[in-house]
Amino acid sequence: MTIRASHARRTLLSSAALALAVLAGPALAQEKPKEHGDGPAAAYEPSMTTLAEIQVEIPGRHPDDPVMTQEEFQRGTEIYFQRCAGCHGVLRKGATGKPLTPDLTRENGFDYIKSFITYGSPAGMPNWGTSGDLTEDEVDLMARYVLLEPPQPPEWGMPEMMNSWKVLVKPEDRPKEKMNDIDIENLMSVTLRDAGQIALIDGGTYEIKAVIDTGYAVHISRISASGRYLFVIGRDGLVNMIDLWMAEPTTVASIKIGIEARSVETSKFEGFEDKLAIAGAYWPPQFVIMDGDTLEPKKIVSTRGMIYDEQTYHPEPRVASILASHYRPEFIVNVKETGKILFVDYTDLKNLKMTEIEAERFLHDGGFDSTKRYFLVAANARGKIAVVDTKEDKLTALIETGGQTPHPGRGANFTHPVYGPVWSTSHLGDESVALIGTDPEGHPDQAWKIVDSFYALGGGSLFIKTHPNSTHLYVDAPLNPDAETSASVAVFDITKMGGDPNVDPEFTTLPIGEWAGIPEGQPRVVQPEFNKEGTEVWFSVWNAKDKESAIVVVDDKTLELKQVIKDPRLITPTGKFNVLNTRNDVY
Repeated sequence: MTIRASHARRTLLSSAALALAVLAGPALAQEKPKEHGDGPAAAYEPSMTTLAEIQVEIPGRHPDDPVMTQEEFQRGTEIYFQRCAGCHGVLRKGATGKPLTPDLTRENGFDYIKSFITYGSPAGMPNWGTSGDLTEDEVDLMARYVLLEPPQPPEWGMPEMMNSWKVLVKPEDRPKEKMNDIDIENLMSVTLRDAGQIALIDGGTYEIKAVIDTGYAVHISRISASGRYLFVIGRDGLVNMIDLWMAEPTTVASIKIGIEARSVETSKFEGFEDKLAIAGAYWPPQFVIMDGDTLEPKKIVSTRGMIYDEQTYHPEPRVASILASHYRPEFIVNVKETGKILFVDYTDLKNLKMTEIEAERFLHDGGFDSTKRYFLVAANARGKIAVVDTKEDKLTALIETGGQTPHPGRGANFTHPVYGPVWSTSHLGDESVALIGTDPEGHPDQAWKIVDSFYALGGGSLFIKTHPNSTHLYVDAPLNPDAETSASVAVFDITKMGGDPNVDPEFTTLPIGEWAGIPEGQPRVVQPEFNKEGTEVWFSVWNAKDKESAIVVVDDKTLELKQVIKDPRLITPTGKFNVLNTRNDVY
């Protein structure tokens, strides 16, 4: 099928009446903790353990470079770690974002770079200046910073991990049964990005049950096979293991597995439930397998090596997403820069066996199809989706999405009225949504092909979401530079999707930011997440750290506002992870 996308007609829901609905959850009366400050995001202890803390000299300065003091360079390193490294790489060699090595930045020049940082781009570069996330002086600083050579961070091996490892509550001292009345399966783990915390919010009452200190900018939350332990990992490489059975959920173990990181997962195969955990690092490029009860590090594996197609050495092949196979006792580890998918057999760590799949460069995020047999992952800078068979441990397909920079999150599975079971992704760089057929037995003609492509709100999408009990497909656009677009989401009615390639499905625009009733800043709406029943969908209204943010809850059936959760502790909420859906890979 020819991949094409044409602008869909948009229906804007009237929000005037809905905005007068419940504006705050039960926790509204809570005051902001007096000692919160800016949290670990801006006030690191001098432990020399993160990229932002490392005192580095200014490398590669040229006589004609804009003047930068040592103090400014240190501040630039800190901002780069917090805001930029995830897309552009610690060594600035690029992946989701373009390379920012001095040979390229100096060619563009200071003024161009400053403007780009300020205003962003429809391709997914955030408008750091106009959004208020960076001040004018900070934008100026970063434009100068990227004209210089990047600093080389130190390594992080077993001695460093062991020094950071803490067991705060021993397994034998933990409860033998659940000690609270929390409906754990309907609990939402919400990332409070710039506070270095997560909030645990009850999906039924909307009450904040706990706010827990974590690493900086928690990237994901994962749940153990039993549903008891919540694992989170911050961008600074700190893993927190939280016991949800305790009277108040609390961190019982922690470890720092690197200087920058994104991914954590636990073993799920029968007989290995809760036995092991795994975390992957951006720097150093490696992953570590840990004890599932204590986080004691057992095995560190470097991912440095050859790019699969060029057969040239890469010094920074970062570990992106990690999933636990449902068909074998294996972890699925995606290595970004070398384009390799690793099936890591965890039955014998001393004699570790791995199956290496050559897929495509710049692997990032992805999820299972509805059967949980096939794993689909975006090679986003190459515009492709790699499909691997986790039952046979082999590559099934490489699919060009037709869009710019696919970024699916876990993706979204649903049954299309014409094409049968599909998995979908949106894109950072354009408005398109791509549907991939995933049923090789029932719909062989559509399997592992783009069966349809159509427009949503705009570029800058990070997440797409549905639920088996829902007939709606939600697409966000938080990184779009247009304020109205980034504060809204597109909703498609799955039952009305047709099979005519010349007719796009209509979508409804939900003004989530407007419903939140936040008067200041440029709030962005990010990551739809369903409750356990699939009857409500939650959105983060993500504002600057010194501005008000919120969680907006929408009734999935009516698409009407149901609840706005506001609390001084909800500082820069981004990702949300429902315990039941996350444990069972429901998306």
